[in-house]
Amino acid sequence: MPGISLGIDLGTSWVTIYVPGRGIVLREPSVIAVDKQTDRMIACGQEAFDMLGRTPDSILALRPLTKGVISEYDYAEMMLRAFVRRVCAYKVIKPRVAVSIPATVTEVEQRSLVEAVLAAGTRRVLLIDEAVAAAVGAGISIDLPQGSMVVNIGGGTTNIAVLSLKGVASSLSVRVGGNDIDEAIVRYLHNHNNHIIGLQTAEQVKFKLGSALPSEENLKMQVKGRNVVSGLPCLQEVSANEIFDAIGEPVGEILYSIQRVLESTPPELAGDIMVSGICLTGGGSKLNGITDAVSRFTGVECRVADNPSDCVAIGTGKSLKFAGNMFSGVFDVGQLSYPLSDSARL
Repeated sequence: MPGISLGIDLGTSWVTIYVPGRGIVLREPSVIAVDKQTDRMIACGQEAFDMLGRTPDSILALRPLTKGVISEYDYAEMMLRAFVRRVCAYKVIKPRVAVSIPATVTEVEQRSLVEAVLAAGTRRVLLIDEAVAAAVGAGISIDLPQGSMVVNIGGGTTNIAVLSLKGVASSLSVRVGGNDIDEAIVRYLHNHNNHIIGLQTAEQVKFKLGSALPSEENLKMQVKGRNVVSGLPCLQEVSANEIFDAIGEPVGEILYSIQRVLESTPPELAGDIMVSGICLTGGGSKLNGITDAVSRFTGVECRVADNPSDCVAIGTGKSLKFAGNMFSGVFDVGQLSYPLSDSARL
């Protein structure tokens, strides 16, 4: 009897699990809370996310993934094991899993990720480039002899690729994403307004006021935090144009990265992209004005995929039916790794 198959988007900010035929079955923040003395897990996912910045000294709440790769192996394994058990708690046969990875991961980072996923209770792990998975999840036909461009803006990384015939013609992965935009807001308010806020508050400000283009309305909001000079809690009024200035550097780096990929794209595929446009996926694609900013910067039409936050997870799950050059490796329990050949079947 075949076991269950899972597609996992193991992101810096969110872990999303897709099951073919059932859709998205789990979407939780990639956060874990542990007891410092016993090192036992107290909570993970949304429950642990609510503890960030609010824990006593005896409890540690953290993100075990940074920039799309595992930074805290033991905690990442505990978190993944809990998530996998939620999805297939009563399955006798361990699931096989397709996991998305940034294109620029090192061999050590890849090995750490694979070992953590296998240790979480899976029997086989297949790795797929995040941009390829995002394209599949967005409904782009990557098996045709024509160019398609996808930009996946995640929490820790932005993965850009031009695809054709199930392969990558040109790609780039930069370690800049939505979390860097949050951090830029925190730095700006600290340096310019003497106002200290947390990353969760910065994320709320980003969604309400953040824009990749100058705002005509220049909306304003009151932001809770602490004054640098007095050290006391206070409210600070912040405008949309201030936030535009704050996030200019990370947004600009994403735009220049898209330009670099277009510059290295073969002319025929570049012509196809002029027709088909650029597809944005990932949580970062929800930033106000990002599609217009990309269009103005590159001269190419840009659109946001349906359900952009889930595209990578959906793509990893759907790609399980394919074999060949879509996967960068297959990994089994008891065997560290072997390359995927044309004869390999899932």
